[in-house]
Amino acid sequence: QVAHLTLFQRTPAWVMHRTARPIRRFERFAFRHIPGAQRLSRAAVYALRELTAIGFTRRPSILKRGEKLARAHLHAQVPDPDLRAKLTPDYTLGCKRVLLSNDYYPALTQPNVDVETAGIARITPTSIITTDGTEVPADTIILGTGFHVTDIPAAHSIWGRDGVKLADQWSESAAAYLGTTVDNFPNLFFLVGPNTGLGHSSIVYMIESQVTYVLDALRTMDRLGASTIEVRPEALVAYNEDIQAKVAGTVWNTGGCQSWYLDKQGRNTSLWPDFTFVFRRKTHRFDPEHYAITSASGQPLTDS
Repeated sequence: QVAHLTLFQRTPAWVMHRTARPIRRFERFAFRHIPGAQRLSRAAVYALRELTAIGFTRRPSILKRGEKLARAHLHAQVPDPDLRAKLTPDYTLGCKRVLLSNDYYPALTQPNVDVETAGIARITPTSIITTDGTEVPADTIILGTGFHVTDIPAAHSIWGRDGVKLADQWSESAAAYLGTTVDNFPNLFFLVGPNTGLGHSSIVYMIESQVTYVLDALRTMDRLGASTIEVRPEALVAYNEDIQAKVAGTVWNTGGCQSWYLDKQGRNTSLWPDFTFVFRRKTHRFDPEHYAITSASGQPLTDS
């Protein structure tokens, strides 16, 4: 709802048809009166989302089918071939976050909208100058700069043993055991820590799994009368070596794009490279054998 809008697009996104719809009357009746109907519906949604993990994490080649659907969606909504070319990604589906929308493309086909793919060279008081010398008049600029998650801001405010700042320990790449605990930082627990983000399912499921793990850790501390609990460095290293080995073959690392999933070292420290039920199995109970647990006097404790 403007006189004119110019979208400065850095990278086109894969956009899929959004299938959201109103819940039908018979579905509402079933959810209200048939025991287990809601759970069955949720289980079906969960299973379908988990199936997409096969393409993202194991066989990116099968994502070509999804690309065909996305291209069909683009062709159906954008008749102009020049605009379609601008909006067609040159990387594998899933390498960047896949978008679901039925109104994004139609918005870009409006007569008062332009899509500019050249980079921005500079901004003047009245316009934006692109790298190819085009001057685009502008009185309002909306910055959509994306996500910035690989260097967690909170890490600059957390100190561990011997005054070590978490941001310094993570100066190369962030790493946490089960995305939850970090060596040198006793009694520190993360939710949605490194390598717990998802490209295919619900992050709430991951958070619930971590909460279960943390609560069991706290119960273990209470039972043992422990003062501190800290993941052993060798456990964290072994865990993250396994994670990085698995993530290396995923579409997020091999799909031919540069995304916010990757840190400045090119390591994917954002996403979980497997099914979510695998993560839940790993976190269903606290594993004290991978931790140094001590009493208030500094004596080591064991959970035997």
